[in-house]
Amino acid sequence: MPSPAALILSLSLLPGLLLAAPPAQRQAELRNLLYQDCGSCHGMKLTGGLGPALTRDALRGKPREFLAATVREGRAGTPMPPWKQELSDADIAWLVELLLNPEKQP
Repeated sequence: MPSPAALILSLSLLPGLLLAAPPAQRQAELRNLLYQDCGSCHGMKLTGGLGPALTRDALRGKPREFLAATVREGRAGTPMPPWKQELSDADIAWLVELLLNPEKQP
């Protein structure tokens, strides 16, 4: 029987696992948004600018839900706006996965 901590961790990951990847056309739109819109502050290569770097190395160790919440809700007191009006949870989850594992994306 799994420990309570393992069960809680498993359940916390469940919502992200249930979100289907966006269709190919939407993935292309999201990739463009990432490099154009996000890149305008985070650098066109996402290596930093007005906002911090969004490279895999820079994001290492940050929980997916923290990154998703940052995209969804923005960051108070910074220029980072909330994207919850423009992006679905599935869109945000896909973008976070792209940032954390760029080699796995088509």
